[in-house]
Amino acid sequence: MKKLVLDQVHQDLGGKMVDFAGFHMPVQYEGLKVEHLHVREKVGVFDVSHMGEFFVSGPAALDFLQKTTSNDVSKLSPGKIQYSCMPNDKGGIVDDLLVYCIAEGEYLLVVNASNIDKDYAWLDSHRPEGVKMDNQSDDWSLFAVQGPKAAEALQSLTETDLAAMTYYTFEMGKIDGAEAIISATGYTGAGGFEIYVKNENAMQVWNAIFKAGADFDIKPIGLGARDTLRMEKGFCLYGNDIDDSTSPLEAGLGWITKFSKDFINSEALQAQKEAGLSRRLTGFIMEDRGIPRKDYRILNAEGEAIGVVTSGTQSPSLDQAIGLGYLNKPYDAADTEIYIEVRNKQLKARVSKPPFLK
Repeated sequence: MKKLVLDQVHQDLGGKMVDFAGFHMPVQYEGLKVEHLHVREKVGVFDVSHMGEFFVSGPAALDFLQKTTSNDVSKLSPGKIQYSCMPNDKGGIVDDLLVYCIAEGEYLLVVNASNIDKDYAWLDSHRPEGVKMDNQSDDWSLFAVQGPKAAEALQSLTETDLAAMTYYTFEMGKIDGAEAIISATGYTGAGGFEIYVKNENAMQVWNAIFKAGADFDIKPIGLGARDTLRMEKGFCLYGNDIDDSTSPLEAGLGWITKFSKDFINSEALQAQKEAGLSRRLTGFIMEDRGIPRKDYRILNAEGEAIGVVTSGTQSPSLDQAIGLGYLNKPYDAADTEIYIEVRNKQLKARVSKPPFLK
């Protein structure tokens, strides 16, 4: 099991450590609900240094990424970021990722920790002459400073005007004097920034963030709250809501699947779009008491299986149980009454298109 650079720091802070994607990670400190609400209302810091970073460069880099990712990379300019996915050749998804345009012919790909080796091998197998790909995942630490007070908490540490940064943009700047990639992104829907620094600067930057953020009641936040925060916004989690067998169209990712260009398996996905989908990832809210969990069956009123739960939790903000799942048509329509099979009981729910928290 790999350890984060700040592994001991998290233990000293009282973090409950778990194995996540092969990394020793803090799942919570004070408690999931407290941490979740703190990010929604104030500001918290996640150590998500387990994420993967691939630097791609060369004269053929744009064409390479156009072929291997679903979104239109030609729309990016330096300082811009794109959410995308890598389709496989069987109709599913290798991974979802962020594509950063550093300069013309120079990009950063940020991939999921559990898929680092798989993603690199997949990309490398399609890499043409004229493209260099450098896996620097073991060299970088990543801190997600999230919440409505994030810009105020960080501003004293950098000359970058954080309040002026728009969503899905980034700057190569400094945090407390250390070189950093400062990105207006996150996985919480609460606003904020993701700060990439080299490992040798991780401790310095972490301490500086907490010192600067003390007046804003900044707190460390674990993976547990990261999951409930993303669930309230309906963000997909690889391995749950999307995987090698799920089509990006079925997953509601048609908005990042651009048929204006040719990419891996684009013809088959275009044909799927034209033929119409038989199922779709959508959300639901529990009406009976009970927590929907991954792989629970979804039933209709007659008890027939019509889908499967991919993610579920008790929403701290809404104080309701919510879930995501693939539903056969026409049961995916808003307000449709469905039932979740929980330990041989059929619990009532209704379809509700994400985000659950508006």
